[in-house]
Amino acid sequence: MGVVTSVSFFHFKKNRFWAFKQMGIAPFLLKEVKGLTFYKFLGTGGGSGFSLWPDFSTYAFLGVWTSEADFHSFSKNHPVFLAYHSKSNHIRTLILHAVHSHGLWSGVNPFSSEEPPKQAVNKAVVITRATLNWNRLFSFWKAVPQASKAITSAQGVYYYKGIGEWPFVQQATLSVWDSFDSVQKFAYKSKDHADIVKKTRRKKWYKEDLFSRFVLLSDSDKILDHE
Repeated sequence: MGVVTSVSFFHFKKNRFWAFKQMGIAPFLLKEVKGLTFYKFLGTGGGSGFSLWPDFSTYAFLGVWTSEADFHSFSKNHPVFLAYHSKSNHIRTLILHAVHSHGLWSGVNPFSSEEPPKQAVNKAVVITRATLNWNRLFSFWKAVPQASKAITSAQGVYYYKGIGEWPFVQQATLSVWDSFDSVQKFAYKSKDHADIVKKTRRKKWYKEDLFSRFVLLSDSDKILDHE
């Protein structure tokens, strides 16, 4: 099938301090994992998904894999993923295939884009990511409510979440849409979104940014009994 991207969201009712600590510990435990070419452990935003205040109950892992089989082997056997599995109450995993990507994430573009496989679900996923300029932080976060309003009122979006490596400075978003047509309409016909794009360019919020589109290969939800 070729290269895939996995994004797993872990929700914690308990073990939240353990999950918070893993942000600093877990990245060092994934050296030389078979098939893993890029990865990030991510916090998430509170509120409607885009917020200055973190969601301390939910964390995410993003990985780029040379094959889907490599991800499934990792998820079933690696101690790090097994620990997250045993500590969390709910895991949602998206398997994605990149079809367009431009920009940089930590100095590289990790998503190798190509034509989607024929068996892909007809749903679209968008990941945006940016490192903010320190002297633009206040200006950026002042505009976040407008960005939240734009996506909450968008037609065709049924899931969105703010994700990021570092609070306030390194921010990303993931959104799932019913089709690429809905993404296009939001990108080019939403006034709130258009205003945000103009402000981004005019105010030079970002020193590094990336925009990527994917087709959704699978979306699995698992509720775990760890009360």
